[in-house]
Formats: sequence, structure tokens, C-alpha cells
Amino acid sequence: MTRRVVVTGMGCLSPLGSDWDAFSRELREGRSGISVREELIKIDGMETCLAACIDDFKIPADYPRKKIRSMGRVSLLATRATEIALEDALLTNSPLLGSGRTGISYGSTSGSPPAIQVYSRCLMKETVRGIRPTDYIQLMSHTVPANLSQFFGVRGRIMTTCSACTAGSQGIGFGMESILSGRQDIMICGGSEEFHAVNVAVFDIMFATSTRNDAPHTTPRPFDRNRDGLVVGEGAATLILEELEHAKSRNAPIYAEVLGFGTNGDGKHITNPDSDGMRRVMAIALADAGLAPEQIDYVNAHGTATEAGDIAESSAMHAVFGSGVPTSSLKSYLGHTLGACGAIEAWATIEMMREGWLAPTLNLDEVDPRCGDLDYIRGGIRKAKTDIAMTNNFAFGGVNTSLIFQRWDS
Repeated sequence: MTRRVVVTGMGCLSPLGSDWDAFSRELREGRSGISVREELIKIDGMETCLAACIDDFKIPADYPRKKIRSMGRVSLLATRATEIALEDALLTNSPLLGSGRTGISYGSTSGSPPAIQVYSRCLMKETVRGIRPTDYIQLMSHTVPANLSQFFGVRGRIMTTCSACTAGSQGIGFGMESILSGRQDIMICGGSEEFHAVNVAVFDIMFATSTRNDAPHTTPRPFDRNRDGLVVGEGAATLILEELEHAKSRNAPIYAEVLGFGTNGDGKHITNPDSDGMRRVMAIALADAGLAPEQIDYVNAHGTATEAGDIAESSAMHAVFGSGVPTSSLKSYLGHTLGACGAIEAWATIEMMREGWLAPTLNLDEVDPRCGDLDYIRGGIRKAKTDIAMTNNFAFGGVNTSLIFQRWDS
């Protein structure tokens, strides 16, 4: 029997809201989640003071202390997004979670930065006093999937994707492969990232951040002639992937089918984006799905609003699709949510497909001529019947991903 993978539940926390109604309203009205952050202003030498944060997040009162003391914010965001997704998939407290046939494939850029700070401060003072036993659990690279496993009692395979900006999309892709291989029936997949000054500093010292500090809602500007860099954000999104017949047998809701996945390495430079690597990963995903380029109705671009990244990505898309495929970047609203971006953008792409419209790239007033003549969606939402969509993400280290989803007709 040929196995097929579908999405049966979704949950998201983002700077634009934590449910699709709120999120889509912000997209439709062209509202940005970017704001000035006081904690960045006071850091000596930091050129940007902009970020996109979830200011209203609170730990649910019913979360047991014993289960969350090993969690930093990055794990807490992922836990809440996963709780929403499991409820959506009709899996809350289900015995399927502990059956061994449900696994987790989830990522983040790193562990929780405040826990890393604890170790750094103490060791600089040549003492271990002040370090709690749970601090390491919060900072370890696999903190998110490990904490999700113990919180929800998941006993299947646990896969960690700590590949920076491709962590969320690799989480989905590797989850898909786990189901197609027959090793699991259900996979909890996604990515999470918490806001911290260290994540901003990484890009700031490379002169890659936007410094429109007096006009936060006018940036970032993916593919725009007047862009000046990216803005860091935070968030989490979880997709429940499930084998199709398994989902049907329990009357689970179905939102989309995962048709294809590609991931590769540039093998060239540790930070400079490579157009050929991007082109190849899209070709891999298309071959995996058995599709021709002209069958893709929409590409959700990585679109970070860095000069090198935008030019390389647009060149790669043109090489694969020509100028005809509609494309836009949600980072223009959310900022770059790093380890979460692949999952958040997949979630939003699926929801837009289901409702028959596509969000424009915010702040794209004048396309950079070096980004070519792609069909950039701008100026307002575009009503479109989208059957098949691709979402792309690219990370430091030359790691690339491409996912392809098909709208599900009930």
C-alpha cells in the first residue's frame, strides 16, 4: 500500500496572533508585528532596536510545575502551539500519543538563551553556585522535542532539527519521511524560537539587520530596492502529520496533503546564500512530489530582506519557474522567526490555500531590478484558487529546504 501523509492538526503562536482568524486579519489589513524593543536600545553597539515579539504570551495555569521547570521560553512556546495542534487533530490525551507509533520531529536554533547565560555568568566567576539542575535541560540543543515528549507522553521516535532557519521546515520534512517509511503513523512536527538579544546580535554584527528604528512598520522589505536588512522575531508552530488511512480511520480533520520535501547543502560557503543550492532543493522537492514546475500555484518565499539572500533566492526561483509563479514573503509581517519560520510559514500557506487568497509582501513598494521579473504579490491580498503551494527556507551553513503542500478537498 502506498502511504500518503496529511496534515490533521495545526497550532501557532506568533507576533500577529495565536489563531488563524487573528493572524489572517492582520495579513489582510497589512499590519506589521515589528516594534521597538527597549531591551535592545540599552545594548552598547547594537545598531537595531527592532524585533517581532509575542508580548501577550502567558504560561497556562494548568501546566504542572514538574513538567515545565525544565522548559525555557522556546519550549513553552512549542508546548502551547503543540497543545493547540493536538486539540485540533482530536488527539488531546489520546492513547495514540503513548503507543510508540507517534513521534516528534521538531527544531529550534538552539536551547533557551537565558539558560546559556546562567552557565556563562557562573563559569566566568569560576563557580557552579547558582546553576540549577534544570538549566542544562533548558539550554541543550534538543530541549524542545525532549520537553514535548515528556509533557505529552509521546513514546515514539524523537528527532531534533537544530538547523537555524530551516529547523521548522526540516522538522516537517523529516516527520513526513518517518511516516512514509512506515516507522510512525503520526508525527508532531514544527519549530520554535524565543526572542533574545543574542539572536539579534548574531545578525547585527554582520550588518544584516534593519536599522529603521524610527519607522518599525516600514521594515523589513523583502525584494524591495530600498530594503536595509532583516528583523528578528519569535514564535512557534506545530503541524500534526498523519498517514492518510490512519487519519481516516479515526475521522480526523484533514487540512492538506504533504506532497514533497527536499533538503540539501550548498557545499560552498558557511554564510553566503547560494542560488544554485536553492534551485537544486526546489528541484528535489518537485521530483519527490512527482510534479512539474508549472503545477505549483504559489511559492511562499524565505524572503529575509537581506540583499544577498533576496537576489540569490529570486534568481533560483526564476531558474525553476520562470516569471509566472506568484510569490510573497511573510517575514515582512513577522520578522525572521529563525527556527520557527519554516513551520509558521507552512501553517499560514496551508490556511491561505484553504481560504482562496494569498498575502502580499508588506513594504514591497519598488522591486529591486536585481530580483528579476517574478510575479511578486504586493499592494493587497490576491484572491486565487491555490491547489498546490511550495514553501522554501534557507539557513546559515548552506542548508536548504523546500516543502510542497496540496489543498485538501473534503
